[in-house]
Amino acid sequence: MDIKQAVILAGGRGKRLGSITDIIPKPMVPIQGKPFLEHIIEMLKENGISEVVILAGYLHEKIQEYFGSGVKLGVRITYSVLPLFEETGAEIESGTRIQNAAPLVDNAFLLLYCDNYWPLNLEKLQDFYYRQNSLASVVVYSNTDHITKNNMLVDERGFVVTYDRERKDQNLNGVEIGFFIMSKKILELFPQRPFHFEKEMIPRLIEQRQLAGYLTPQRYYSISTPEKVETTAKCLQSKKVVFLDRDGVINKKPPRAEYVKTWKEFKFLEGALEGLQLLSYNNYDLYLITNQPGIARGLMSKQDLSVIHKRLTDELQKNNVILKGIYYCPHGWDEGCLCRKPAPGLLFQAASEHFINLSKTTFIGDDERDIEAGKIAGCKTILLQPGQTLLEVAQRLINN
Repeated sequence: MDIKQAVILAGGRGKRLGSITDIIPKPMVPIQGKPFLEHIIEMLKENGISEVVILAGYLHEKIQEYFGSGVKLGVRITYSVLPLFEETGAEIESGTRIQNAAPLVDNAFLLLYCDNYWPLNLEKLQDFYYRQNSLASVVVYSNTDHITKNNMLVDERGFVVTYDRERKDQNLNGVEIGFFIMSKKILELFPQRPFHFEKEMIPRLIEQRQLAGYLTPQRYYSISTPEKVETTAKCLQSKKVVFLDRDGVINKKPPRAEYVKTWKEFKFLEGALEGLQLLSYNNYDLYLITNQPGIARGLMSKQDLSVIHKRLTDELQKNNVILKGIYYCPHGWDEGCLCRKPAPGLLFQAASEHFINLSKTTFIGDDERDIEAGKIAGCKTILLQPGQTLLEVAQRLINN
């Protein structure tokens, strides 16, 4: 059953944003000319979500006035509104807000926080959820660039076994970022009193082995602090990105088990330079993603490759083409690294270092391993066919 509903927790004040939230609620913080929540809803719609339930609280009228029924975004929006505080003066917790929305939620739904952005691939996420056959699953960022401290441990079978809100455990392998898929049956486990969803329900689900952990190297972004707002704005800025394999796309591919070891051996393919120029002229950011196992085999050194790429960069600059980055894997076929295509490690590394939303990018390659890596990372992919030039591919990409 395809999940068509998203429930967004959006009731808190967002104290760490300081004066920013004096007059607007946290999800209305402007990013690239529109509220952060609008970016989230647009992403949800792209993933087939047709209904959004917003669990609003603080300055809820600002959200309702802007989004209304959701018609302008092409989704149906309903609201479950509770005030920021209870009569006792205590802030109303996340679990209470979910419980209040029980009549509105589907039998299976996507639950997410209003302050985190993660390039969603709902098809993959729900496939994982149904395969694990658990009451809930949650996205856990593997935190490869150490942007925060880990708070979860996901085991080899894909289940969360530890949740450490204090982030003191040294054996954790990721950070929980929200993006839960939940069965409505979970609501039957909710206590009949005010409660915090993460504090109480996550440990309970772990204890019952009912929380699967979708471990991902895809970086997430947040607006929880002013500094994070700036970083998130970089990710959500409108930019066009193309990743390119090297051998067989830009230069002539050497025979199997042979490698381009010197600049003299590097030969541009017909239409390659012109294709790169066309992409650059149309404001695409270009990145090179290439396997170079000749280094592992001792047939060339990293310095040899550095010289080739320096000459390539210089030659492209003469022709008004700038490469934003070159990423290569130096490992052999059987080393089990995460960066050798079809593994997507280099794509995730480039995305993290340059604040790239991989779901908005295209990967052009000449080998099925390129395509597999791109698909795993969430890129659109183009396989260069025999006899086809990069110029032809670039023209088609630009005209679509």
